[in-house]
Amino acid sequence: MTQTSPLCRITVSDMVEFLRDSYSRFFDEPRRSHYLSLKLEGIMESPVNVCVTCDPTRAEVVLGRNSIPETDLYSTCCAVQNLWLAARAEGVGVGWVSILKQAQLRQILGVPHHVIPVAYLCLGYPVEYTTEPVLQAAGWRDRSDLEDLVHFDGWSEGDWAEFSRALEATKGMQLGLYE
Repeated sequence: MTQTSPLCRITVSDMVEFLRDSYSRFFDEPRRSHYLSLKLEGIMESPVNVCVTCDPTRAEVVLGRNSIPETDLYSTCCAVQNLWLAARAEGVGVGWVSILKQAQLRQILGVPHHVIPVAYLCLGYPVEYTTEPVLQAAGWRDRSDLEDLVHFDGWSEGDWAEFSRALEATKGMQLGLYE
């Protein structure tokens, strides 16, 4: 759902500001002031706002939902990532406004109760692309190490040396995927 109504944008923007102020109370000074100084959304500045939704009732039978009922939700998240990658390739920036709650988006945008608001996105042409994540550059939080996020051969500390050797061994291999 693409949002074009100025009144709708103002309502969403006002809700974001209200929530930012509310959530800032979870932090002590000086972190509270730092949180409030962060510019984390571009609802009013971006030319396009999009609310990506998932309607789990859209089809009676969807492959994969028998064993994993949330498959449609995961597929919707993958669609958001694909949109993001395609936009970036075309020089368009994307920002995910994650502070909003589903119930609030449903009410503001008139989304039916059974439809899940997955992502509220702001799309536009950024002044610059940074090489460092915005929150890291602002001193809010450092990027997590890959080793802390990715597990292989089970949920464990893992042997990254073994993983690196296996990855190195595949370099230059023709996998025949596109032949």
